[in-house]
Amino acid sequence: MSMLPDLKYVRDVRWGKDPFLDAWLHHFKTENNIEHLMNPEHVATDEQVRFMVALDEAQVYIPCSDDIFTMLLRRERPRALQMEYNRTWRFIVRLIRQHGFDKYNERRVIQFCKRRFRLHLASKIMIPSRLAKRLISIVLTQCAKPDPYRDSKRRANRLAGEFLRKPSTERLIYGNPPGCEGITDIKELRWELDFLELRRLLYLSTMSDLWQDADPSPLEVEKELRKPCGECSHLRLLLGPQGEERKKVLYLPDVSGAFVFDLEIIRALMRQGHQVILALKEGFYFNTPTLWELDSDPVLKSAAAGAHILSDDTVSKNELLRLLREHRFLVISDGTREQLNLYKTSVTFARAWKECDLIIAKGGRNYQNLIGCSHEFTRDIVCFYRSESGEFILNAKPRAKSVRKFAEADLHDKAKEIIDAMRDAKRHGKSVMFYSAIIGSIPGQTSTAIRVVDTFVRFLRERQENSFIINPAEYFEEGMDGDDLMFMWERVQRSGLLDIWRFQTVEDIETSFTLMGRKVPSVWSGKDSTFSTGCTKEMRIALDLQKAHPELQIIGPSSDKFFRRAEYGVGKYYDAGIKTP
Repeated sequence: MSMLPDLKYVRDVRWGKDPFLDAWLHHFKTENNIEHLMNPEHVATDEQVRFMVALDEAQVYIPCSDDIFTMLLRRERPRALQMEYNRTWRFIVRLIRQHGFDKYNERRVIQFCKRRFRLHLASKIMIPSRLAKRLISIVLTQCAKPDPYRDSKRRANRLAGEFLRKPSTERLIYGNPPGCEGITDIKELRWELDFLELRRLLYLSTMSDLWQDADPSPLEVEKELRKPCGECSHLRLLLGPQGEERKKVLYLPDVSGAFVFDLEIIRALMRQGHQVILALKEGFYFNTPTLWELDSDPVLKSAAAGAHILSDDTVSKNELLRLLREHRFLVISDGTREQLNLYKTSVTFARAWKECDLIIAKGGRNYQNLIGCSHEFTRDIVCFYRSESGEFILNAKPRAKSVRKFAEADLHDKAKEIIDAMRDAKRHGKSVMFYSAIIGSIPGQTSTAIRVVDTFVRFLRERQENSFIINPAEYFEEGMDGDDLMFMWERVQRSGLLDIWRFQTVEDIETSFTLMGRKVPSVWSGKDSTFSTGCTKEMRIALDLQKAHPELQIIGPSSDKFFRRAEYGVGKYYDAGIKTP
């Protein structure tokens, strides 16, 4: 008899509630290679995942649908789950046969994959998409072809491009609809026509006959476009009417052929004033378009002309925001070669998700992992696809109510308030000091760190006359993460208004605990600002500023002691790690 709890929704999974479930979760994350501590180079931290998924401290992100998760929890493998595994196996066999092996090597690779397939099946815990990823990796290492589907994907893109260039297609997309006569406001009319164009493109982009051997007549296509889509009202509301602020959209495509239509959808969104970040796969995943195809496929190269390709998988917040100011169409890699799995996505993808207002995801696989799971996400999501019966389906999931998005303008405003206070202090003859200190560098000690900093800054303010001392802990707002804070503080620090930049020392910490009437806990013993990668980044800024403002005093540990620290972690206030020689 199974000792696991009867859970129906992935949103209900939490650490520390049931020892049997905790053990199962450790096993589940390890076997599916989604445990950060086991593979820190390729699995996202919990902080990075929280850029995308709204999780409380004990909650666990499960990268699959509720249906798949509940089937994995059962002691006996349900028939529906076995069918998913069988479907994966058929894809893998088809992939092997498309490689063009001779008969001997084809049998060898199939038998090798079959042994691995049976081994993973015996664990009764593999997510089908993760199993597919492992078997794909095996197949691709057995021959020199990086993309066995290259020719079929190019053919699908060519057929889709040819359909779009037909005069009859242009009439279908841009033909004036009936019923516009009653609209007297030209702005309202423009919005109605823009959204109608977008809806038509969404429909066309899911009609697989348009990039396969079938050649539907314009009449058949027009009949399909006339079908109502009540759920499209969700997208309509999220994109907003003409007068609303335009959105930043992260767009996740599905398959080649359809991808040519996706690029038309992106162009339509841009004409409406929106910005778009397109996320493609890092490498081969069946028919899904990859980043490299934008250069190698002439149809896509032409369709994506003008897009800025960002190849850095670990872009900083500052750099991403700079690129978004300069370009209305960015292309990035999601960092994966598999079905959407937020544990495996790149830092750049996570930051793109966080900076965007709306996620538009296409295809049944994306639908399962975003709409078909009960997790709440940090951004509004719209998913659309066409069912096996041919029905166009579009659904939306609003972002979690608990999530507050700090836009670039919000952080600029907060920085400006502090800068204005600094200017006012200097007008009154006060010296301005910034105090850099450990806040979250010691896991589990953040609240203690804030008390330590607050205590010492109060002590400084009592001792120092005519000084304006900035305590970063006093400006924290719920919902701000390390990226937001570092971005805001850098604007304050680079204002040129600082007279003194003080970095926390061991003596400062000891003084704080003495003032609090406590002994220094062992976990704090010997700590100072050199222990924090956030402070290390700030020391680099301080030294850079001192070149332009030689009068800036830097007080604290010597600068050379800081630079053993790596860049601050994604979404963290603390260390990514210590560099080793």
